[in-house]
Amino acid sequence: MAEEKSSGCSGNCASCGESCASREPQSLIEPTGEYNTIKHVIGVVSGKGGVGKSMTTSMLAVLLNRMGYKVGILDADVTGPSIPKTFGVGTKVYQNEVGIIPAETKTGIKIMSVNLLLEEKDMPVLWRGPVIAGVVKQFWHDVVWGELDYLLIDCPPGTGDVPLTVFQSIPLDGVVIVTSPQDLVSLIVRKAYNMAKMMEVPVIGMIENMSYAVCPDCGKKIELFGSGSSTAAEELNIPLLARMPIETSLAQLVDNGEFERFNCDYLENAAKTIAEKFKN
Repeated sequence: MAEEKSSGCSGNCASCGESCASREPQSLIEPTGEYNTIKHVIGVVSGKGGVGKSMTTSMLAVLLNRMGYKVGILDADVTGPSIPKTFGVGTKVYQNEVGIIPAETKTGIKIMSVNLLLEEKDMPVLWRGPVIAGVVKQFWHDVVWGELDYLLIDCPPGTGDVPLTVFQSIPLDGVVIVTSPQDLVSLIVRKAYNMAKMMEVPVIGMIENMSYAVCPDCGKKIELFGSGSSTAAEELNIPLLARMPIETSLAQLVDNGEFERFNCDYLENAAKTIAEKFKN
């Protein structure tokens, strides 16, 4: 047990060999707002952009919502937000005396994104890393999420300021890693996996996007980029939760802001795995 700081402590730990409370690692986890009861927080991450992380987040949210769970999405990709467009939500959020009131989709999924704060949706967010990280923490603490079974966090790609803030400041129950089949992407995805391990956050599994295309004439599955993610999942000893194809109908639903209308089941087992893993 560490000793209490002595009365003669100078505060300079670098020149001191004593064991005291000030040397013990301090948790950086921040509490959410007093009006929130959030049972489970799931991060959706990737080491590289452009692999369909936001679509994966959105699809998991819709599927969990269809299963009867109360779901929210925190769009932590502050400089490249896409969640409001995906769900066709264009109204600005507002703040009252208790906090920031999130927007809701047509089926009741609560969402918070920086695009819901901007005057013009196409204006760039020209903020440096620490400011962006602060906004993500504000979305966690100041937004009135209320009662949620699952809060999904759509993280930006990489292992920089914002993903690090999510891992350090928000009590993640686990992360889902999104990848695509190319060997280069699989290599970079390992960085996201290793980050989760270093931060002691459980990896629920991997979802491979753009796994294949289906020939409209013969129905044959064509693996345009190979099948690297299956090997990567095996090497990392984590489940490959799903393989999602390239499908133009999903892109059309996103463009129209009608993503909740999709009727495919590509991530159904992944959503069921998450629900079963955190079943109360």
